[in-house]
Amino acid sequence: MEPQVTSKQTFEPNEHQHIRYNPLRDEWILVSAHRMKRPWKGQLEKPTEVNITRHDPTNPLCPGATRANGEVNPEYESTYVFDNDFPSLQPDAPDPGPSKHPLFQSKAARGDCKVMCFHPHSDITLPLMSIPEIRAVIDKWVELMVELGSTYQWVQIFENKGAMMGCSNPHPHCQVWASSFLPNEPRIADQTQRDHYKSHKMPMLVEYAKLESQNKERIVVENEDWLVVVPYWAMWPFQTLLIPRRHVLRLQDLSDNERDSLASIMKRLLTKYDNLFEVSFPYSMGWHGAPTGQSLLDDNSHWQLHAHYYPPLLRSATIRKFMVGYELLAQAQRDLTPEQAAERLRNLPEIHYKLGQNQPEK
Repeated sequence: MEPQVTSKQTFEPNEHQHIRYNPLRDEWILVSAHRMKRPWKGQLEKPTEVNITRHDPTNPLCPGATRANGEVNPEYESTYVFDNDFPSLQPDAPDPGPSKHPLFQSKAARGDCKVMCFHPHSDITLPLMSIPEIRAVIDKWVELMVELGSTYQWVQIFENKGAMMGCSNPHPHCQVWASSFLPNEPRIADQTQRDHYKSHKMPMLVEYAKLESQNKERIVVENEDWLVVVPYWAMWPFQTLLIPRRHVLRLQDLSDNERDSLASIMKRLLTKYDNLFEVSFPYSMGWHGAPTGQSLLDDNSHWQLHAHYYPPLLRSATIRKFMVGYELLAQAQRDLTPEQAAERLRNLPEIHYKLGQNQPEK
């Protein structure tokens, strides 16, 4: 039984710990904003900012470079997609056969893994690309969703940016993994959105976007078609959620204008990220939309397309948030409120710090 406590204090979210519900994952997050006052004597990461060569012939992602399998990249001038030389999923993997006991289950896992280079220059990240160049990235994402989604149940587009997030190559790129099964995160999101739709007759994230548009407190950037917020239930310090205002199931359902405005809002958001600590901001990001493959024929009205950005930095370019101890064994915990994080990001300039305040954007 929960202990009854009578307090004479008035609750202040920036001062008093509390838990918040994440309806997408059906889980709770502990918010302990007062912990930001504590002195830090833990690990300091080395700044990720390094002098990156524009073209390195030994870098396997660069135009004209030879990859590990002996393939030579073309002298590409825009985006470039190739089969991952070390794929986690392959289309012809054998079936492990029936499980002999419910505690030792296994099933077939087949798929296709791609690598997609955003730009021919290794020193140009997404926020430093022009809006037409970012639009080319979005168009290629859509092509891959259509191509791979015609066969596979799930197509996961994701970008790991920065060594802090396990990215071993600084060349601007992402990966696309298509799988014959629905992975854990989208499987949970599919069920929670389905349950919400049954109860409320409205897609969860469509309703959520409307409420955040009215509230304004957690908005980072917005335009006519898109909204970026630090979600009410954010787990990572400067986590954001990118949502279309219109009900959209998948990337391929976006209109031409929505793709243009997506390129614009991505540039604005990622510029703010870099400007926060004046460093090429590390993160993992990925798109979630309605399942594909055989699910293309199903009613997926409960789904809403969205992208997650999970950056690890907390206090500076050298201090990151660790998900250990309590987070691993109990539940996620954060050290500043989502409202505080949104305000910090919202108030940052939208001209990249490398370009200078007096230089026009590309």
